Formats: sequence, structure tokens, C-alpha cells
Amino acid sequence: MPSLIVNFCTAPERRILWRVLLAVLLVVITTLALIPAPPKVITTGWDKSNHALAFASLAFSGVWALWQRPRQWIWLVLALVAYGIGIEIAQSFLPPREADAKDVLADSVGIAIGLLLAWPITASAARRR
Repeated sequence: MPSLIVNFCTAPERRILWRVLLAVLLVVITTLALIPAPPKVITTGWDKSNHALAFASLAFSGVWALWQRPRQWIWLVLALVAYGIGIEIAQSFLPPREADAKDVLADSVGIAIGLLLAWPITASAARRR
């Protein structure tokens, strides 16, 4: 893994930037999930890939913002799955939105992708210590 990437993700002085990014992502994703009709220009073209991409982004940035050690990632997974379920519950009360268990599955796939992308960076950082 290139040291530039490892340093960018794991440097303590960048943790605040990752936290800001995570907060911005949470605000944007929550807004897009709860408005009656999200803009058509902000889409991958398939609802489930939108969910996976959003939650992969949350998981990847959550690793560097909060839980850099893989042993801590269970807390990140639980928090993000709960967030996804919360969005689906909220959507069930917001016509024309509706809850969909498959969205939570897509969220979970996205979480796994985000963690899989973070894994080699974490492993490289651990070897360098």
C-alpha cells in the first residue's frame, strides 16, 4: 500500500477531517433519504447501488474518523446498520417513501465494501508501527 494513502487515512492530525466528512455524509444521506423526492441527478441509476455506495462511504470514513482498529469495527457496523434501519422506519411514515428491508441489506453490503477497502490500509499501517 502506498505510504501516501496510509498516511492520509491514518495520520492523527487528519482525524478531524475524517470526522467532518463523516458528519457531512450523515447530513447529506439523511436529507436525501427523507425528502419526498430526491434529485434525479444524484443517483447511480439503481436504488440498491445508491444505498451500497452511501454506506460504503460512511463505513470507510467512519473507520478513520472513529474506529481505526479492526477489533472496534463491530461498533461501526452496529451503528451504521441501526442508522439504516432508522432511515427505513422513518421512510415508512413519509409518503411517498416506503420502508424496504432490501435497502437495509444493500446498506449492509455497502458497509462490508467500505470495511474491505479500509482493511489493506489498516494492515499496512499496523506493519509500519
